[in-house]
Amino acid sequence: MMELTPKSKVPALTRAIAILDIISRQGQCNANQLVSELGMPKSTVYLLLEELKNQRLITQSHAGNYRLGLRLLELGSQVSRQLDLRNVALPHLKMLMQDTGLLCHLGVLDGDTPIYLIKVESQSNIQVRTWEGKRLSLCRSSLGKCLLTWCDRERQDALIAALEFHPVQPNSLTSSAQLRRALQQIHQRGWAFDDEEDVANIRCISAPVFNAAHRVTAAISVVGTTLHVMPENVDSLADRVKKTAWEISRDLGYKA
Repeated sequence: MMELTPKSKVPALTRAIAILDIISRQGQCNANQLVSELGMPKSTVYLLLEELKNQRLITQSHAGNYRLGLRLLELGSQVSRQLDLRNVALPHLKMLMQDTGLLCHLGVLDGDTPIYLIKVESQSNIQVRTWEGKRLSLCRSSLGKCLLTWCDRERQDALIAALEFHPVQPNSLTSSAQLRRALQQIHQRGWAFDDEEDVANIRCISAPVFNAAHRVTAAISVVGTTLHVMPENVDSLADRVKKTAWEISRDLGYKA
C-alpha cells in the first residue's frame, strides 16, 4: 500500500498525482491494481480516474488498462521549451545588463498573466525588488504590454476583455481603448514602455522574442529608476533591448 503525504492540504490532488506516478512507473495498469496499491476505496479511485481521463492526463485502452495521456507530453514539451529558452537567453541578458547597468528580465505569458522566468540583477546601488516567478500586470508593465501586442487577435481580444483597469499610478492606462492605442504604437516601433505606470519612479523597456515559427515566445526588459531611464536615453536603451531580443530570437531559430 502506498503512503500518501499526510499533511497535504489538497488530498484529492495528492491522490491523483499518486495515480499518475504509479501508471508512469508501471507503463500501464488497471483500476484494481491502483486500488490495491493506493489502499483507497474503489469508488474514489474510479472518480479520480474519470477526471484524469476528462483532463486528457490519462487514456484507457479497450482492455481497460490506463496509460499516461498526451496532455502530459504537451505540458512536458512546454517545460522543455521554457528550459531551452532560459539556456539561450541568459548569456544575452547578462551582456545586456553589463552594457546598460540595468536590471534585466525575460518573461512569458502563463495563461493570462505575464511571469518572469529569468532575472539578471543589476550592479547599480539602487535596487528594484523583483524575482523569478513574479506575476505582472498585462496593461501596466512594459513586458505585459509587449507580450499582449504580439498575441493573435482572437486571444488579444479575449485577454483585453477580461482585464480590470486599476490606475495605481497617475500614468496607468485606464481603459481598453487607451490600451489598444498603446499596443498599436508598440507594434509600430517594436518595443514597449512602462513610464511609471505600475510603480512610482520605475521605468521599463521591453522587446519581443520570436521563435523559429515566427511567433512571440517571450519578451525581455530592462528596468531602472527615473534616474537611470530618462527621456534623453530611452531611445538608445530601446535600441539595445531590441538588438538583444533579436539575438535571442536568432539563436532560437527565428529568421526575419
